[in-house]
Amino acid sequence: MSDTTRAMESQAGETDTKGGHAFQRAALTVCVMLATIMQALDTTIANVALPYMQGSLSATLDQINWVLTSYMIAAAITTPPTGWLTNRFGRKRLFMISVAGFTVVSVLCGLAQNIEQMVVFRLLQGVFGAPLVPLSQVVLLDAYPRERHGSAMAIWGIGVMVGPILGPLLGGYLTEYYDWRWVFYVNLPVGLLALLGLGTFLAETHRDQALRFDWFGFTMLSIAIGALQMMLDRGEQLDWFNSNEIIIEGVLSGLAAYMFAVHTATAEHPFIDPRLFLDRNLSAGLVLITSVGVILFATLALLTPFLENVLNYPVMTTGTVLAPRGIGTMFAMIVVGRIINRTDSRLIIFVGLCLNALSLYQMTGFSSDVSENTLIVTGILQGLGLGFVFVPLSAITFATLAPIFRPQATGLFSLMRNIGSSIGISYVIFLLSHNTRLLHAQIGETVTPFGLLFRLPAPPELSEMWNPSLTAGRAALDAEITRQAAVIAYLDDFKLLMIIALLSMPLVLMLQRPHPAPAKA
Repeated sequence: MSDTTRAMESQAGETDTKGGHAFQRAALTVCVMLATIMQALDTTIANVALPYMQGSLSATLDQINWVLTSYMIAAAITTPPTGWLTNRFGRKRLFMISVAGFTVVSVLCGLAQNIEQMVVFRLLQGVFGAPLVPLSQVVLLDAYPRERHGSAMAIWGIGVMVGPILGPLLGGYLTEYYDWRWVFYVNLPVGLLALLGLGTFLAETHRDQALRFDWFGFTMLSIAIGALQMMLDRGEQLDWFNSNEIIIEGVLSGLAAYMFAVHTATAEHPFIDPRLFLDRNLSAGLVLITSVGVILFATLALLTPFLENVLNYPVMTTGTVLAPRGIGTMFAMIVVGRIINRTDSRLIIFVGLCLNALSLYQMTGFSSDVSENTLIVTGILQGLGLGFVFVPLSAITFATLAPIFRPQATGLFSLMRNIGSSIGISYVIFLLSHNTRLLHAQIGETVTPFGLLFRLPAPPELSEMWNPSLTAGRAALDAEITRQAAVIAYLDDFKLLMIIALLSMPLVLMLQRPHPAPAKA
């Protein structure tokens, strides 16, 4: 072990908590989790309030989508610099500025009077919120000894994973019974408590005043991520590569990514240290967390419109049906936190991927009259699977990595999860739209006045409702064909996600089981 690594491990120990007492560590954990939950909730809590915002802010459909897009692009671009900012300005200072900024801008989002203000404030919210998740992860990794990293990541994972799942439920409740502005105001008390606790219990780290910033590397990475995010967010709306804008964004993202990779490999002080990727656990963990991002967020992006548009569930019922998924995740994380030190983490991850694949296989059997019990059971099963994957993966990814690389690595970990979610959501929504149109045409070809459907005996009210000789009957028949085509398209998407879960399993073999931590004298 090098002197630099020893110095950084010593420094990491100093950042544990002031005095290292159990109470202070517990208090720091609570404060860090408040900040994590606050940021994680905001990735999905505003989604259900968009229609209400659109009317209140007099925005078009394209404009109101920028409420989500601006946040995601800003968060994606400003996540990678977290490691450099931590080393340059100190972890405590950066954490407190991020929490304070996120809280203030959240209030400004609630006070926004037009769409221009809302988009600007959401962009700033993404800038301040981006460091919160990687900072909270590295603080907990340093605050707990290595033999307790699994338990620490279980606590951290509850906020990161359950936040997005419960976001639609909380957002729907606040919007339905109060006002959409409370979706943002709810961050105020949480942010103030987190800020007070961090100021009290978090110790500052050493600041490297001479640390230089790789502007070229950061610029290339920002362009690559920003252009990719724009392409993914607007692709479906602009018919993908039939649009010049999407082509330009795709080429720009690819060129910037290539230039960033070349610069990283050749520069003396690159923005991201390439030695990070020599760690096998980190490299495999980044690929696996990308898959987790795809499965988690893409499934949520599909289930919400499936429940509301196909099954005609109201917003609150949708949130209630989806909530058990978060309960399953939370239960799994609690269980994993207790057994991870006695069980091979790779086995737990494999079991979690199996549970995810099984739940998605069950979803491929959904129909237009699927019961709430079936939806809840599959949700709990997938929640358990995600919990069994996320916690041990968050621990084993950094288990063999030197502490000096942790700030950069946690930023990359969060970035890859977000990129996975963006790619997954965009692709499954594209497939859903494309397959619905294709299946509508195929089903429609078989529905004629001379077909079997109209020659078999049927209740009079059904025959009248779907009578193709009447305008109302043709409209009702077309709506039903669209509905059935959409159901099949949803099932195809669930099958794709199941395949992704199955293909992720061999990656578990790349992970190395860390050696036991040396006993303390």
